[in-house]
Amino acid sequence: MFRILKQSLKTGVVTEAAPATDDAELERLGIELRRHVHARLGRSLAIRQVDAGSCNGCELEIHALNNPYYDLERFGLHFVASPRHADALLVTGPVSRHMETALRRTWAATPIPKLIIAAGTCACDGGEFGVSYASRGAVENVIPVDVKIPGCPPAPLELLRGLLAAIAPGAAPSADPGDHQND
Repeated sequence: MFRILKQSLKTGVVTEAAPATDDAELERLGIELRRHVHARLGRSLAIRQVDAGSCNGCELEIHALNNPYYDLERFGLHFVASPRHADALLVTGPVSRHMETALRRTWAATPIPKLIIAAGTCACDGGEFGVSYASRGAVENVIPVDVKIPGCPPAPLELLRGLLAAIAPGAAPSADPGDHQND
């Protein structure tokens, strides 16, 4: 035990330095997002994340939004455990045949008006999986999508831009608006 302690004291800190927290683009996006969320809802935006069959790359980036660097909640957005409490569904992955019914039920349980956001290339167009015996492909093949956020996986800032495009269409040009509005 003492040998390990001695070695760790001798070695010192070997991790990389934390990134600077003065990211102007993050602050600009966050403040604009908070302003549009408050104007539209008068409260925080509740998001239910749904993994419809992804590789979990997109989920890692979505989880990063909750870390101290991005701190999504300071901008008036938070994740909820139930679709009944959600204003938006953030769906990742190509929709596997096994998740199709669960996704439809989650969509039906989300109160109107609701926003549907497809996050990641697989959710946007089926990715490398496409439509097959095991996959329905893109989220829009199963439920209507309001905004698509491409990327494999999309970076946290791209996710914020996509959320902004969903809450305030035309405010964030990098996200791809879908054809359906709260069907």
